[in-house]
Amino acid sequence: MADRWKIGFACLALLAATGCAGMSDTQRSTAIGTGVGALGGAAIGSFSGNAGWGALIGAGVGAAGGYAVGQSRRN
Repeated sequence: MADRWKIGFACLALLAATGCAGMSDTQRSTAIGTGVGALGGAAIGSFSGNAGWGALIGAGVGAAGGYAVGQSRRN
């Protein structure tokens, strides 16, 4: 049951990240990285039965990567 909540939260975060109209490039890259990381993490985590944890970890890694990409584009 807890995994369903985690997957639902990851999906909700992905839907929230789609409204990128008024964001800076760094914010947009971070949001996209979070969504892609959550999806990838959930897919990888599902192989071991931990899709929720995979989504949370993937979202964190994706956010960090997206932020780094946004900062490098700004510079």
